[in-house]
Order: sequence, then C-alpha cells, then structure tokens
Amino acid sequence: MAVRRSRRSTRFAPDFDPDFGDRALSRARHDIVIGRWQGVRDLLRGTGADRTAGGPARGDWALRTHRLRLLAHAAADSTAVEAWRAAEPDDPDAAVLRAATEVVRVFNQAIAAGRGATVDRGRLDATVMACLCAADARPADPMPWVSLLTVARLYEGGVGRAELRRWWDELRRRDPYNLEGHVQVMRYWSARWHGTHGSMYDFARDAAGAAPPGSPLPVLVQIARVEEYRYVVDAGRGRGPVRGFDQHWKHELAATEVRRTLERWLGGRPPGPVRPEEVEPLNYLTHAACWAGLRDVYGELFGLLEARASWVPWAYTGEPAEQFTRWRGDGRATS
Repeated sequence: MAVRRSRRSTRFAPDFDPDFGDRALSRARHDIVIGRWQGVRDLLRGTGADRTAGGPARGDWALRTHRLRLLAHAAADSTAVEAWRAAEPDDPDAAVLRAATEVVRVFNQAIAAGRGATVDRGRLDATVMACLCAADARPADPMPWVSLLTVARLYEGGVGRAELRRWWDELRRRDPYNLEGHVQVMRYWSARWHGTHGSMYDFARDAAGAAPPGSPLPVLVQIARVEEYRYVVDAGRGRGPVRGFDQHWKHELAATEVRRTLERWLGGRPPGPVRPEEVEPLNYLTHAACWAGLRDVYGELFGLLEARASWVPWAYTGEPAEQFTRWRGDGRATS
C-alpha cells in the first residue's frame, strides 16, 4: 500500500546553508569549531594556489576570497588560526587568514561597542600591520588588500585618500574585478561611513559599467540600493514608516538597473550550476527584482538559485524564509 505524503512534508523550505553548498568549506569550518587547523590549511592550499611559476590560475581568486571571508568569521571566536600560526609560522596562507580574522574581530568589537563608539586606534593599526604582513607573505593574493579596504571603514574620519588609493590599486593589480573588494570600497564611500548615497552609487555604477560581460560587478548597484535602504530605515527607527520611500525598490531607474545587471552579468556568464561564491550576489539581484515587481526576472533567477538562499539581504526587509518562499512561488506560478 502506497504511503501518502502529507502536504507538510513536501512544503518548500529555502536552504540557508551558511557555506552556500561548498562542502569542502563546511568541513574546514567544522574543523575550526573543534579546534583543528589542518583541514583549513589543506583547503586553502588548493584554493587560488599558484598553478605555474608565472602566477595563479585565473578564476581562482573569487572562490578563494569567498572561502577566506567565511573562514575568518568562523575563526574569530576560536584560537585555531593562532594555533596554525604557532605550528607553521612561515605558512603564507596562515598569515592571510589571520589578517582576515583580525578584521572580523575588530568589527565585532566595534559592533559590541555600539554605533558611534570609537575603536581603539592602536588595535586598528595592529590589524593593518597584520594585513600588510600577509600581503608580503603571499604577494599575488588579493585577499590581504580586501582586508585592508574593509578595516579602513573603522578609522575615525576614514584613512587618507592616498593610502586608500594605494590599497585599492594593489587589489586591482591582482584581481581587477574582485567583487568583495569592490563591495568594501563601495561601503566605505556610503553615507553610513565616509561618503554619501551619491558617492556610493557613483562608485557602484562606474564599476558596473567597466566590468566585462559575465562579471558579477553590476550587482554592486543592487547592493548599494540595500545599503541606502538600511541607512534610511535605521535613521528613522522608532519614528514610524519612512515617508516618500515606498518607491525605493520599484521606481523606473531601480527596475532598469535590475534588468541591466541581469543582462551584463548573467547574459555573459558561462552556463552551468551556480557556484558557492555566486549565491549571495544572486540573492541580492533576486531580492531587487522581487521588490521591483519584475516577475519575469525573478522567475528566471529563482530557477537558477533553486532553494539556495542567503540570509542577507532578505533579513533587511522582513522574515527571510517567508519572503524567499512567497516570491519564489509567485515567480514559478507565472513562468
């Protein structure tokens, strides 16, 4: 006799896998939790490693930057990276991960202190030195420069323009279309940190326009829109709905830019499954298409993502699982 499945058992649920389907990364992050560093070392040696004497293989840096970012968050509350450095002090990957981890730690300190609190200048300078040492240890790697561009936001008043420009130029020499590095500089120039909404959008649009076909950089414009939304909502918290902001996601320019990102990025992207480093940026684009009411676009994007969801940006506009599920169902119903 056939067993009847309940409707509950077949109900769709988004997959908020923090590693975005990267099983090797999941194993390495588990090692960190139990205090082991050997799995992390082995993972990084095979990610973005030099393939020839002439330098790294193209295309490896996106995955390496993505993995290092998530490993740093996992390592911030452990001593695994320090244990690795003590055991293998000359390993350049250990230096790169330690620098990225120190950046996460100093940001965690800033968050704990609360908005407007000043982070100790000596702690920031020590973090910058760790990043510069990592850059010396692994000269071809863009990640130490991504780390520097990230920590720059925490300096009161920012860092000097010449210094910021040097760090930016060093990143672009190694990986000119590094998405994470661009996101960090875009946030630096946002109203939340050391710029304005206008300077943030100018940077995002310039980078999007210069990106080659198939690059994810055009999604910077959608990330900028989320940053503006967060800033305005935070500024108005406790004062009720933000007046005049209901068209933020769906006015003509916002909708046009969603379609432009779809064309420039996915129109030039090689066919194939969504890679782990693409999941979060694709969620940003999908989120923007949903809130812009572009059913044909988000129907296509949900088809690419399937159940792969990222907590951000959905968490900024409501309950993430509810939104992802509702919009996905609506997109499938119209496809």
